Amino acid sequence: MKLSKPKYIFVTGGVASSLGKGIISATVARLLQARGYSVTVQKFDPYINADPGRLNPYEHGESYVTEDGTECDLDLGHYERFTSITTTMNNTVTTGKIYKEILEKERRGDYMGKTVQVIPHITDEIKRRIQLLGATKKYDVIISEIGGTVGDIESLPYIESVRQLRNQLGYQNSLLIHLAWVPYMAAACEMKTKPTQHSVKELQSEGVQPDVLVLRAEHSLAEEVRRKVALFCNVTEDAVVESIDVPTIYEVPLRMHDQHLDDVILRKLGITDAEEPNLKAWSEFVDKIKYPKYKVEVALVGKYTELPDAYKSINESFIHAGAMNHCKVKVHYVPAEQVTDANAAELLGGVSGIFVAPGSGVRGFEGKVAAVRYARENNIPFFGVGLGMQASIVEFARNVLGMKDAQSRELDPQTKSPVIDLMEEQKKATEKGSTMRLGGYPCALKSGSKAAKAYGAETVVERHRHRYEFNTAVLPQFEAAGMEATGVNPETGLVEVLELKNHPWFVAVMYNPEYKSTVSTPAPLFVAFVAAALECQAKCKVEPKKEE
Repeated sequence: MKLSKPKYIFVTGGVASSLGKGIISATVARLLQARGYSVTVQKFDPYINADPGRLNPYEHGESYVTEDGTECDLDLGHYERFTSITTTMNNTVTTGKIYKEILEKERRGDYMGKTVQVIPHITDEIKRRIQLLGATKKYDVIISEIGGTVGDIESLPYIESVRQLRNQLGYQNSLLIHLAWVPYMAAACEMKTKPTQHSVKELQSEGVQPDVLVLRAEHSLAEEVRRKVALFCNVTEDAVVESIDVPTIYEVPLRMHDQHLDDVILRKLGITDAEEPNLKAWSEFVDKIKYPKYKVEVALVGKYTELPDAYKSINESFIHAGAMNHCKVKVHYVPAEQVTDANAAELLGGVSGIFVAPGSGVRGFEGKVAAVRYARENNIPFFGVGLGMQASIVEFARNVLGMKDAQSRELDPQTKSPVIDLMEEQKKATEKGSTMRLGGYPCALKSGSKAAKAYGAETVVERHRHRYEFNTAVLPQFEAAGMEATGVNPETGLVEVLELKNHPWFVAVMYNPEYKSTVSTPAPLFVAFVAAALECQAKCKVEPKKEE
């Protein structure tokens, strides 16, 4: 820690959702890290769910899982991928958690019979949560992203908490970054700043003045536009920063640094002795993404393929792995419900690797099984994660071992051949939320296995999110037929990794390696899978699929 006490940065959004608050929060954290400061980022979500673990991915994208087993918003994945920090349960807060805490205190009598109100009780709890990370570990800067859009009813307690806290901390110890949208009106051939002005006016009416404006736009902002926004929104001209679409989100820190966003932040926080940032490695990584030497095509077989955010960490892992292999990974999304043994060649032909995604439930499962079979029988590199591993187990049992009725107990509780079964500790669980096997667990890898070679280690810790496991009672039959358990939990003996002998590259894992893939440390199994796909492409002279 370089500063005597932490500085606080708040990130809000106005006009519309999906402006990229998470990316900007992660970007600011990365830029400050590059200057030598210890930084952490946290997310405050205004929905009443305790966590997004039970939200349908179509509602909110993927549910990210932290090392300590917390299900959280996908923006925490951005924080980790950009900064390599390890987030925890304290980095994610929802309105549901806030109200649950308040009600538990009221039931215990902590408020001594007083009327419990939004102010001061809810806002006090929000302020406590904002400062909690600083109380448990020494950080120079704590960044808090406020979810939702300014003006929404559910966001009001958070904005009020920011107002109160800034008064308490002192304005040189805190800073507010506000994202807004500047639309381009084609009919008038000009950019309109009025939505941004109204968004800032809404903030000001709630007692909060932004220090920095990050403006999302389709086109670069003219100087007169910047001056106009600065004048009407009461910020300095150098604190108006544009954020236009770029080929990769990993270019955003470079674009923000080019506009001196980090210099403006440090100056407004009263930090005058910051070192110059070292972004050389980051710039080289971005160049690998933008200017790849090769291209390889893989299929992602899943049940939420209409919404790429449902597989956000997986997609980013392919970007990281592609950069490591100097190639662009073109991902073809294949709806699992559409795949059958009869049409697998039509839907999956032309790719050099097949990835079967995690998930749960019966919808699309048989399609995943068909995709595994196609990869296995045609020697196409295969990577299965979570339910993808379970599909590979069921497929092998049915089509190699002759267990035609093999199934998972999740999908058929009455199955006579449960090659996938509920974990023993899960049989007593009655609630669904946060009762799965969640977070980091150790895995011992077999020496010489593809997994061990990929990791360059024989013991790893990876994150889990599941309830069902491979039924080890049938493991001897699997290994005798060529499917080998190459990774097990050293304490429980649960099978975590399966590999197929006499196949170019066939690896299935019960954990989710995508959760730990970052710019600085890409997920080893994704890197190895992409390398195998490149090799397959070169050897088999695969004809690429037609562009959708």
